[in-house]
Amino acid sequence: MTWTKIEDKITNTVFDKSTLMTLYALVRKGVVDLLYGVIKTGKESNVYLGKDKNGDNIAVKIHRIGTGDYRSMLDYIEGDLRFKGIKKSKRSIIYIWVKKEFKNLKRARDCGVTVPSPIAFKNNVLVMEFIGKDDIPSPILKDARLDDPEKVFETIRSYMKKLYKYGNLVHADLSEYNILMKDDMPVLIDISQGVIREHPRSEEFLKRDVSNICRFFSKFFEVDEKEVFESIKDAGD
Repeated sequence: MTWTKIEDKITNTVFDKSTLMTLYALVRKGVVDLLYGVIKTGKESNVYLGKDKNGDNIAVKIHRIGTGDYRSMLDYIEGDLRFKGIKKSKRSIIYIWVKKEFKNLKRARDCGVTVPSPIAFKNNVLVMEFIGKDDIPSPILKDARLDDPEKVFETIRSYMKKLYKYGNLVHADLSEYNILMKDDMPVLIDISQGVIREHPRSEEFLKRDVSNICRFFSKFFEVDEKEVFESIKDAGD
């Protein structure tokens, strides 16, 4: 793929020249061959639908350097023993943020949690498995039709427990907006905030995750939020 094709696909965005250089480096490695549609836009990043050198769909998440709220990211980076000696420049923090999501995705998959498979990362760009059918992204939990909400709830609960017990992780931003539904099964996404259990705020974040999930599913059936939290917390003891 040529430089011009990449540049054309992200024209009229806020991405700077260093991001273009990063994408070009991923092209040269054969990781990315084409960007041709936006899957999701947000304040911190955009996720693009792309193809790899084999023509398979991929998701390419690009964090904005110029407008990213890097100060809030520090709440999830500082206290995580995996990341020490952090340079507190905006660019450095965003680069760590992307590396953190890549590592968290790998750790989640290793403990049996369904998340997009991480493929590669460089600087402010993360490449991962595309979750969807053909070129159509899977819907978020909030917008999906649930034929068996109790089964979906129990699956998400098991994911949180596996993350906590075997992955030593708390998602830290789990809600109906950060879960995709593919073939009636939940897929956790946006795990860049995820912190290890030793993080000083991990219990606070776990409680928030549980509260968000219980609040959503309480529309379908009665949920004991305290019991759910304690079952996950006890799994790690």
